[in-house]
Amino acid sequence: MPRAFTEQGIAMLSGILNSHRAIQVNIAIMRIFVNLRQMLAKNKDLAQKFKELEGRVDKHDSDIRAIFNAIRKMLTIEEKPKRKIGFHA
Repeated sequence: MPRAFTEQGIAMLSGILNSHRAIQVNIAIMRIFVNLRQMLAKNKDLAQKFKELEGRVDKHDSDIRAIFNAIRKMLTIEEKPKRKIGFHA
């Protein structure tokens, strides 16, 4: 098990240590916990947005393929049998 303080442990430690330096370190550590919490929340939002975008892109890929297939059909020239010129007996 790692030996580390939680955010609540740091808050309890500030009640015991009353030196100026201890208070400054405590404030800095609490700010780090807040920043870490915000960063995790942003990454969760970012992951959700990425998942939504990925779904949209997959749908766009199939739509783009359909458009290209339609264009290819338009570009292919169908070989129709040519009529003979002149009189037919």
